[in-house]
Amino acid sequence: MTSQNTLAEDGGRPGDPGAPPPDGGLRPGLKNRHLSMIAIGGVIGAGLFVGSATGIAAAGPAILLSYALVGSMVVLVMRMLGEMAAANPASGSFSEYADRALGRWAGFSIGWLYWFFWVVVQAVEATAGAVILESWIPAVPQWAWALIVMVVLTATNLASVGSYGEFEFWFAGIKVAAIGLFVVVGLLAVFGLLPGSDNPGSGLHHLTSAGGFFPEGYGAVLTGVLLVVFSFMGSEIVTLAAGESADPQRAVAKATNSVIWRIAVFYLGSIFVVLTLLPWNDKSIAEHGSYVAALDSIGIPHAGQIMNVIVLTAVLSCLNSGLYTASRMAFSLGRRGDAPRSFARTDSRGVPRAAILASVLFGFIAVFFNYRWPDTVFAFLINSSGAVALFVWLVICCTQLRMRGIIERESPERLVVRMWLFPGLTWATIGMILFIIGYMLFSDAGREQMVLSLLVAAVVVGIAVGRERPWRRGGGRPRATPAGDRTDT
Repeated sequence: MTSQNTLAEDGGRPGDPGAPPPDGGLRPGLKNRHLSMIAIGGVIGAGLFVGSATGIAAAGPAILLSYALVGSMVVLVMRMLGEMAAANPASGSFSEYADRALGRWAGFSIGWLYWFFWVVVQAVEATAGAVILESWIPAVPQWAWALIVMVVLTATNLASVGSYGEFEFWFAGIKVAAIGLFVVVGLLAVFGLLPGSDNPGSGLHHLTSAGGFFPEGYGAVLTGVLLVVFSFMGSEIVTLAAGESADPQRAVAKATNSVIWRIAVFYLGSIFVVLTLLPWNDKSIAEHGSYVAALDSIGIPHAGQIMNVIVLTAVLSCLNSGLYTASRMAFSLGRRGDAPRSFARTDSRGVPRAAILASVLFGFIAVFFNYRWPDTVFAFLINSSGAVALFVWLVICCTQLRMRGIIERESPERLVVRMWLFPGLTWATIGMILFIIGYMLFSDAGREQMVLSLLVAAVVVGIAVGRERPWRRGGGRPRATPAGDRTDT
């Protein structure tokens, strides 16, 4: 076993002299309530509110099986990631673990692909938020709203990690409360227990009344999987944030153990309510969105505006977390010598300013592309980053296969979270992810996105491998100066 496969106490590569201390300069500024809400809110993205109508239209009630299949896969992936993160919390999370278990090329590649994904997400979410804000205050143009949103959240992240945590606590809190209330009120209406409802006692007959449970055929379940899989991206953020908490091991263990009920309630529960309140092919779902249509059906006044507020909150939450996540991944890459060293420097508050500013700069550039070339350059960015979630999950699975043995040999007491039925379920999850990747390649709905994503991934992996070759010929790997130890006051 080479030295890269050894579990280091300090979070750096073992055998490297002068390896930086844990998270080299980041401060534990996140409280337990911050991490709890980041973990809960991380699985509730704007895609759930906005994109669920597309999935319902494609698969009908069977979309519940699509959500259940993807949700089960995410639960297993999070269990694997939780095992590694609880044993060795790190600001780069799965990128650092891949670096140690699979090789430097793997950590470099998946780290930059993940950073790229969240930079593009910033542009998508900033534009989505700007559309809602412009509808309320049309005197301010859409591009100006996007700029305002980006600047405010950049300032929040630059202030301190505690500021990010506080904003995310309230953003995620609103999302969680809204979805929870929607599920409770919806179920009361479904079973005829909601006073004054315009849709009393609809029961469960809508699940089979319009063409049966599989109105578009059994294959539509797989089509639904392609449509919903990317709405689960973000559940892994808590493992990056845990490195900046006072008790990261406890935070990761708690988040990992709660992921099952979070997915069951927020995804399956809310979509179940929509499908029991209305027929899946009701025109209002396509026209107004699934949640607005469901609220309208039970006579909730101003449902559209209420949902706009909730969606805006989800958008701001996703943008806030996207900026945080991209900057921490850039920080980790800089600390390992896989990005400019300035990315690993922190200020007196433990904030990686250069990593944040670089991430938001590329976010601004992506926003500009969205306004200037939405159907060409920006469409390429969206499609070429779309399958990154699958690549990340696949790398997490492969990494955990190697890391389990390393942890058991070096520090078995750190295995406070264990993957179930290892290694069988790990291999099963790998098979499921590879099946989805293959299905996308042969599906008209997913082929372009997968091909472009694979192309970008191949370029990044090629760069990573090319960077390693001269080091091998030279008899060793260069190490970046442990810039993470320094602070700029």
